[in-house]
Amino acid sequence: MSDEESTGIYDAGDIYDAIYDGRGKDYRAESEAVTRHIRDRHPGAASLLDVGCGTGGHLRHFAEDFTHVEGVDLTEGMLAVARRALPHIPVHYGDMRSFERGRRYDAVVSLFCAIGNMLGQDELDSAIAEFERHLEPGGVVVVEPWWFPENFTPDHVGSSLTTGDGRTIARVSHSVRESESASRMDIHYLVAEPGKGVRHFSDTHVNSLYSYEQFDQAFSRAGLSMEHVAGDYPGNGLFIGVKPRVAPAGERT
Repeated sequence: MSDEESTGIYDAGDIYDAIYDGRGKDYRAESEAVTRHIRDRHPGAASLLDVGCGTGGHLRHFAEDFTHVEGVDLTEGMLAVARRALPHIPVHYGDMRSFERGRRYDAVVSLFCAIGNMLGQDELDSAIAEFERHLEPGGVVVVEPWWFPENFTPDHVGSSLTTGDGRTIARVSHSVRESESASRMDIHYLVAEPGKGVRHFSDTHVNSLYSYEQFDQAFSRAGLSMEHVAGDYPGNGLFIGVKPRVAPAGERT
């Protein structure tokens, strides 16, 4: 076995994809659910920006339903995989708290709990404000939350074993409550491949346990309506906001 590597999972997009493919993550069904919610509120939506797009798992399917799609992500390892797999879809490096695409979209989405990487109300407010700033009047924001304070399970141990293309990947995680408003997940990976042996790396992810009220505040401060929908999307549902078509006098559009 090699010494522990400094690589994190977001630097290894191909391993990330193999793990979640092996765990049965259904990007198509999730994308279809998000698209239905967007169309319900903006039937003519033609353009979409996926913020925190990762390796492009959702973008692949959004491209089938929207005329123009793009992605933004903060990790080059994930973007590299997206660019190889989806050369026809523009993906860009950017921080969801402060990115600039130079145009507006009919829909801005942030899925797979990427918003949980924000820390504190100020960062949540900044991210939602950026989504609104890149949205056309009448456009739709869709955000998938991380756990809420009341349903996070501390001391949870998770595991998965994925084998394919001659490679075996073991993932083991342990989650604790870092504070009243944040969780910490320590994750270890073993990757075994012919000709390469076995390598180990680990990650620690600290994620905010935002409450419904904190999302409500962030959407309201950005000038968006907000509703929480559940039932047709896994996990903790979706927060959906709509930008007014006509802004009140003195406010930005």
